[in-house]
Amino acid sequence: MRVRVTKEFLLSVEKNVTCRRPACRIDSSQVDVNRDSVLIISDHSVFMNGPVKGGPCITVEIKPKCGFLPISRFIAEENAVKRTLSRFKMHQELKLHNQEISEYSEYNPLDLFSGSLDRICKAIEALYATPQNNFRVFLNGSIVFGGLGGGAGSTTVLVGEAFEDSLKDVIKADDGMCKTSFIQLVAETVYSSGVLDQLLEVQKLDAYDIEGAIHAYYNIISQPCMVCRELSKDKLSNRHTSLHSIPLEESLKIVKDYLISATVKDCSLMISFRPMVDGDVLSESSHSTVYLGSTKQVFEYKVYFIDLDLKPLKKMEDYYKLDKKIVNCYCQMAKTEHKR
Repeated sequence: MRVRVTKEFLLSVEKNVTCRRPACRIDSSQVDVNRDSVLIISDHSVFMNGPVKGGPCITVEIKPKCGFLPISRFIAEENAVKRTLSRFKMHQELKLHNQEISEYSEYNPLDLFSGSLDRICKAIEALYATPQNNFRVFLNGSIVFGGLGGGAGSTTVLVGEAFEDSLKDVIKADDGMCKTSFIQLVAETVYSSGVLDQLLEVQKLDAYDIEGAIHAYYNIISQPCMVCRELSKDKLSNRHTSLHSIPLEESLKIVKDYLISATVKDCSLMISFRPMVDGDVLSESSHSTVYLGSTKQVFEYKVYFIDLDLKPLKKMEDYYKLDKKIVNCYCQMAKTEHKR
């Protein structure tokens, strides 16, 4: 919903959000205080029509990241590791090297997207163990687990105990078992809903990988291809040069599909749960339901994707450079480990 606002209001918003952002992201964007209107957007950490009979609502936010391995023929031989290791795993090495994270996460997006309940559960346990900025939990709209705006390191015993305590009104499990049951609830919902199947389908629009799509990008902006210029003659194959002779419409489709894919590789999934109590009628619920066997509870749930603003065209060169950095850093680290 679009509403009119004053400059004073936007200045106060900017002040409030700046103090909640991690230091590394404060300068990346600012509130445009000269605008005269804003969008009010739904809060997907709660149910829109309020809690059932005053009952609690628990919401998990997950950044699934890229759920498949690329098979594009445009991937250079020296970058073949991209075909066997998840982008997330390799990017962890670069982030660790740049001190953007303090420790390595064992999370593997390929587990979350696998369609196997056991592997989905393993993925969510790994996200819980090291949330970074990929896993957060809200209780009645307030964050109770994970970093707000930034990232969170490994989950300590104290943090785990506090989270366990916050779940007691929602998950009717034995003492010390609420967290385990909650992870089972999330895993069962991801598995049975099939919601990630839709996401994966859109992610796979990236059929060319950035190593192919970047050539189509230079076709669109009508400039000499900087990538072809960088590649030595022995590495510049007919595959690359052939991309510069395709129709403009085809180049546009390649880049558009790549940017749509990049958007959903970086979006967040929000799943909200509220327990159904005696007297609630399943047939009257407008939401899907899931059964948690360990506590014999039935939960209503709803699923939303957020952060779906399409990535801009001008980011293409940045994506290509980042891809090179990720692969080079991982390969360098792997060589160092091998020498040891």
